[in-house]
Amino acid sequence: MKVLRILSLISITAVLLTYAGCKGKGGDPEPIADVQFDKLKKTWKINTVTLDGTDKTADYTNFQLTFSGTKGTPPFDYATSGRPSLSPWKPSGKWDFGTAVETQIIRDKGTADELALTYSVTETTLTISFNFTGTGYSARTGVVSGDWVYVFKL
Repeated sequence: MKVLRILSLISITAVLLTYAGCKGKGGDPEPIADVQFDKLKKTWKINTVTLDGTDKTADYTNFQLTFSGTKGTPPFDYATSGRPSLSPWKPSGKWDFGTAVETQIIRDKGTADELALTYSVTETTLTISFNFTGTGYSARTGVVSGDWVYVFKL
């Protein structure tokens, strides 16, 4: 009888130790697009702007870019404020990630205004660069073609 009791205790202990050693099933990692969206979904204030290496920051002193939408449901929205009278940015539109989610945004995808943007983002800084061809978005005629680099801060 004692032997049966000892064997039962050993069996129960072995089963408990086996389950205690198992790792619980963790959740699936968050999709990279959702992680990047959380980093971008903010109102960004301009820090510096260059066009073909020439400083244009003075033209953009009040410029802000806001990314918004619902995580996981592209296309997302963007809106600008404080644009100069001639700009490569529309007042607002849609955006989605490109094939390289961590570095590419497609602005106004599927429209005549579609434009690939390269970006990098940290907790406090967003850098966007792109090559714009065209006359820009304003009521006057002018050209804003060239290589643009925007650096934003929170």
